[in-house]
Amino acid sequence: MRKGMAGALALLASPLFSVAQQPPAAPTSQPPRADTTQPPTARISMEEAIRLALQHNHALQAARSTILQNQALETTANLRPNPVLSWDAQFLPIFQPNKFTEDYIDNQAQFDLGLGYTFERGRKRQHRLQAAKDVTDASRSTIADNERQLVFNVSQQVVAVILAQSTIEFTQQDLDSFQKTVDISETRYKAGDMSEGDLLKIKLQKLQFENDFFSAKLSKVQALASLRQFLGFESVPDNYDVEGELNYQVVHAGLDDLKALALRTRPDLQAAQKNVVAARSAESLAEANGKRDLGASFNYSHVADTNTGAFFFNIQLPIFDRNQGEIARTRLVITQNQELASETSQQVLTDVVDAYSALRTSEQIVQLYQGGYVEEAKQSRDISEYAYKRGAASLLDYLDAERTYRSNQLAYRQALATYMTTLEQMRQAVGTRTLP
Repeated sequence: MRKGMAGALALLASPLFSVAQQPPAAPTSQPPRADTTQPPTARISMEEAIRLALQHNHALQAARSTILQNQALETTANLRPNPVLSWDAQFLPIFQPNKFTEDYIDNQAQFDLGLGYTFERGRKRQHRLQAAKDVTDASRSTIADNERQLVFNVSQQVVAVILAQSTIEFTQQDLDSFQKTVDISETRYKAGDMSEGDLLKIKLQKLQFENDFFSAKLSKVQALASLRQFLGFESVPDNYDVEGELNYQVVHAGLDDLKALALRTRPDLQAAQKNVVAARSAESLAEANGKRDLGASFNYSHVADTNTGAFFFNIQLPIFDRNQGEIARTRLVITQNQELASETSQQVLTDVVDAYSALRTSEQIVQLYQGGYVEEAKQSRDISEYAYKRGAASLLDYLDAERTYRSNQLAYRQALATYMTTLEQMRQAVGTRTLP
């Protein structure tokens, strides 16, 4: 009987039994919560963000005004010369007022009235209009290229917001899970079943998750602010958010197909090619300006009670000035724009190769994670956690598995975000969001 009582007393004195009987100690600090602010009043997708940016971005709106300015220049270029009205009165007796009689005015004074007009030669007006239209056409492609750059900037910021939100959700979830380990460890420490050093190691591990959480929140705030600047501050409310998630979208198009697509659709290349056309129109206008215009006028004269008419004509003799300098300059501009178009074409191909290589590399990295590394890291963490809580694994093994899982998850999310960004870079390189 005494031996039974002694065994029972020994069991009650054991640390593990006391831990099991004690209620869990309250955690010393609560993990940060993701939802500490009011829910967003508006959520926009990537496509919606792109639409808002194309409608409201102030820099783009300012650039688009150049098209209207060039169209106004077309109106100016299509104007004809104004006719010239001239008149004069001669031999008036201003200093002898007593001679101001009807007879004197009719017989002695002279009155002239003339109408003149400049006839443009060489089809100058038609060449001016065509040159202005070609400049307008090139400016449209330039604005389209500005839109291409804006779409990439917007999509890049949207991916940054999605990555930050995914990191916030992961760190919050892992914090909630890890907090249970902290609670158990504090209880074991109070019961004398764990050293203070081991408890501090666990709390420091928690600090890493909290740091990731707050860093992700800061990244999201900054990405939303940058995105709002691209969208136009007035286009979305202050408390807005982005909807979407990190995903892996396979691109099946080959490099040659993407190169061909880029050469057809890239607006900066189209602008460079249209600048060559505009330069040729400028050369034609310069040659037309080398031709001298004909000035013609008709004058009516009243002299000595006689009414007469006279025709006058004048034209410059192109002996010295034949607009040689401007013609030579415009021809050099054609050569310059041809070289720029060739350079732009090579840049387009380079952009496609770079974007394609980055896309395929990012794809391989994502596939490595999805091929087993993500799940294996999770399983390793879960096994180590299960074993540690039951005393079958050391603290160092558990913390190492936890760190590996954390870094693996963050790296996987970053790999997905990088892939999505390189996909947007690929779309930017080819000049269209629709890939073959």
